[in-house]
Order: sequence, then structure tokens, then C-alpha cells
Amino acid sequence: MSSLGHFRRFLFQVAKHRPVTVSEKCILKSWNRFPRHFSSNIYTPEDSTPPLPEYEERKNENIDVRRARLLYQSRKRGMLENGLLLSTFADKYLNTMTEDQMDMYDKLINKPSNDWEIYYWAIGNKTTPDEYNNDIMNLLKEHAQNKDLENRTRQPDLKSTN
Repeated sequence: MSSLGHFRRFLFQVAKHRPVTVSEKCILKSWNRFPRHFSSNIYTPEDSTPPLPEYEERKNENIDVRRARLLYQSRKRGMLENGLLLSTFADKYLNTMTEDQMDMYDKLINKPSNDWEIYYWAIGNKTTPDEYNNDIMNLLKEHAQNKDLENRTRQPDLKSTN
């Protein structure tokens, strides 16, 4: 059904409950004068979301710069649940991680396109894919259980690097 058809149906439904306004009548009249072939040729893609950039592994990154980047990325997730979970995890474990563990953590927080997936894997609502099922994911799952009942209602304060 065309937009005009939708608008006419809308006006018909509205007219049952209240009088149609002058502006609605004007819109309908002007729409009738508009050539239909212009409105039907408008391109509308099926998926209008922009593509996400592919994960690029950073080579030869200084270890201190890498830790700082991972800490920042753990804190700035765009969703509160992961911001709290990953920031407290990074605060607790990031300084003691080996380079291999940092590689795993980097891929875990940057490769999946949806942060909800990471959250559901960590809390155990979804099965973790083999690609991410490693020591760091197991540590994150254990951290998410919060067996010590730590207060994690806010992100930990940043520590000075001096």
C-alpha cells in the first residue's frame, strides 16, 4: 500500500472519532497532485545500518599503551551492564595479565559486534562460542558471579600511573 493509501486509511479512522482538520485535508489534496511515479522510485535499502569496522589486531603496541587502551575500552562500553562488569574486571586483573591473556581479552571485548553477547556469555545466559571460550572468558564468568558480594554499582576509580 502506498503512503497515500496509509494516510487515507488514517484519516478515515480519525474521522470516526473526531472531525478531520483543515491541515489534514490540505495534505491529502496536495498529495493527490503529487505525481505517483516520483514516490515509488525512492530507493530504500533493506538494511540501512552502517557496516561495523572489522577488528584489526594491533601489532607492536607498547604494553603500557595496550593496558591503558584496554582499561579505557573496558570502561566505555555504551551499556551500563558491561561498563560495570568489564571495568571492575579490568581493575582487578588487567595489571597481572600476560601478553597472551591480553590478546584474548582484547579480542573478547573488541571482536563481537554486540555487547549484549559478551554480557550474556559472561553471566551464562548464552553458550560462549569456541572462539571466545578461553581462560580469560572463564575468569570473566567467575568475576560475573561476584561470589564475594562486592559492591559493583559504580566503576572503580582510575589509578595514577606515576
